[in-house]
Amino acid sequence: MKIIRPIKADDYQALYEIAEESGIGFTSLPVNEELLKRKISRAIDAIASTPTVPGPESYLFVMEDTETGQVVGTSGIEATVGLEDAFYHYHVSKVVHASRELNVHNTVEILHFCNDYTGVSEICTLFLRENARQGLNGRFLSKMRFLFMAEHHERFAEIVIAEMRGISDEKGRSPFWAWLEEHFFSLDFPTADYLTGIGKKGFIAELMPKYPIYVNLLSKAAQDSIGKVHDKTKPALRLLEQEGFKCRGYVDIFDAGPTVEADVNQVATVQASRKATIVINDNLAQTDGETCFAINTSVKDFRACIAEVAYVDANKVAIERLTASALGIKDGDSIRFSPANTKH
Repeated sequence: MKIIRPIKADDYQALYEIAEESGIGFTSLPVNEELLKRKISRAIDAIASTPTVPGPESYLFVMEDTETGQVVGTSGIEATVGLEDAFYHYHVSKVVHASRELNVHNTVEILHFCNDYTGVSEICTLFLRENARQGLNGRFLSKMRFLFMAEHHERFAEIVIAEMRGISDEKGRSPFWAWLEEHFFSLDFPTADYLTGIGKKGFIAELMPKYPIYVNLLSKAAQDSIGKVHDKTKPALRLLEQEGFKCRGYVDIFDAGPTVEADVNQVATVQASRKATIVINDNLAQTDGETCFAINTSVKDFRACIAEVAYVDANKVAIERLTASALGIKDGDSIRFSPANTKH
């Protein structure tokens, strides 16, 4: 069975291996011992906190195979972004150059450097190791965050975003960054990406062009990469689009990958989720149950798993004993759950 739980200090080695496996472009997991240990420490502090409004909390969960004890994936939520460190994007918009006298009318796209997403929540750090990429595991690892946000809504902003990895080759070279590097930075993409991941973002404000960039002045390869995702990121993007996430024209400043957003209350999994008291009844859950993603209602002892859930009445559901054990709950406790096949 796979469960999802908050990360612990002794998960460091597993997290380091995941960071190595995730590769260049996965900014939220830099291959750096100090930074990864700090990330774990912040996540432990977030779980122990009791905020009443969204703040600087950084949550990080791991998927564990209960049969082997192996950590096979990660999934994270930033309660807010941009409040402690600047959070940069490019926004793609249009400008018209027209002359009635000459009968010329040209519409061109431009990139505006901005901090428009300051203060929103962000889902991040989603990575599933190769040996666990089957069945519902990827969907589960992504959607459990929405159940956690729905249950503990006071901890998060009304808007949630996700930055999707943009196009880069097997050596980590981004065609979009290649153009910026040539004209402004003299710094390769893996280095810029790594510096951002370890929190050294000052060079962005210092070297990034201060004025809007005309897209048609970029190289053809750079233009074609704007708003496109890495092949390995396409399944994650499809999942978020099914949840109702949309791109509003914001792209990453390094690889031009799209940033997608949604109102938390409008996310499909949140809307479909229900909270109910449980009874443990293997027979009812197995015969009448629907496959769901389920979480307990705790923060400190948070657990999530895939479960068969059967309605007993409007406020009560039956689950299997194995599910109750995985969630650390007993008869009379509550769960929040959502059907596994939910789509917007």
